[in-house]
Amino acid sequence: MIKRIATFISLCLTIPLLAQLGGESTYQFLNLISSPRQAALGGKVITNFDHDVTDGLYNPASINWQMHNQLAVNYSSYLGGISYGTAAYAYTWDRRVQTFHVGFSYINYGTFDGYDVNGVSTGTFTGNEAALSMGYNYNIPFSDFYVGVNLKIITSLLEQYNSVGGAVDIGVMYINEKLDFHAALTIRNLGTQFTTYAGQTEPLPFEVNFGMSQTLENVPLRWHFTLENLQEWPIGVSNPARATTDLDGNQTQEEVSFFNNALRHVILGAELFPDRGFNVRLGYNFRRAEELRIQDQRNFSGLSIGVGIKLNKLRFSYTHARYASASNTSFFGLQIDLQ
Repeated sequence: MIKRIATFISLCLTIPLLAQLGGESTYQFLNLISSPRQAALGGKVITNFDHDVTDGLYNPASINWQMHNQLAVNYSSYLGGISYGTAAYAYTWDRRVQTFHVGFSYINYGTFDGYDVNGVSTGTFTGNEAALSMGYNYNIPFSDFYVGVNLKIITSLLEQYNSVGGAVDIGVMYINEKLDFHAALTIRNLGTQFTTYAGQTEPLPFEVNFGMSQTLENVPLRWHFTLENLQEWPIGVSNPARATTDLDGNQTQEEVSFFNNALRHVILGAELFPDRGFNVRLGYNFRRAEELRIQDQRNFSGLSIGVGIKLNKLRFSYTHARYASASNTSFFGLQIDLQ
């Protein structure tokens, strides 16, 4: 098993790396958290392989027969009054054809006041984006490897400008049922704009993530370890607000060390009682914690906590994610078993 894991990780590290992060590409909403459960585990958890149909939005390799006839809707009143949500449904045709997945993501940026160059009001305008996906997962015969693909059509309307694009997500997952160990790799948002906002083509938010998780043998707890944004190094940049000034007025910019850069790729999560009707989830996102850290003040940025409750054919999820002292977000989710 160790040889298989080593081979899997080696394949992950040989993938060509393309650098793109926030502010450098369009359709940034595509990499937002897809569900309260994912948010509670720190965000971008890609190794779940169970009933949670929303997982297929982020990693198509997680699509499986346990998602059959499961419908999920999730909502968050995001930062700055932005509303954001997802929906997902899966249907298993049979054990040979396996499972198909449909997903939907949207974000509404709210209403804005418009003004011309002279400060004269031009009325109000809105902005919103959405993506519709169709996914499928395939178990490679006589192996413990699963390969999944999501095909996405993307629409965006920002004031009077609109754009349409398409993208592909690719996921690979290794599952060792004896050890209850999962390892996964996702390559997200390989695509392009079909129509642009104003004649200039912009890149999509390409992203590569790798994750591992396992349920402990004698403790009802599943740990999650995720490496995000492997397509870029370094991931950290100095924050001008953290520059220091000496007595002579000389200013020294913040330096982001090798260790700090490495740590910003790490997300940790744990789920207590993962297979029970009630479970507790906890996560820590090192990148979010560091980028939103306030000097000389403890604000617990990067921390998230959530719960899941199962009542007959309904599953409720709630997560509270800490961003900064003035910015916290709640995620709500409901999954319905339609069987």
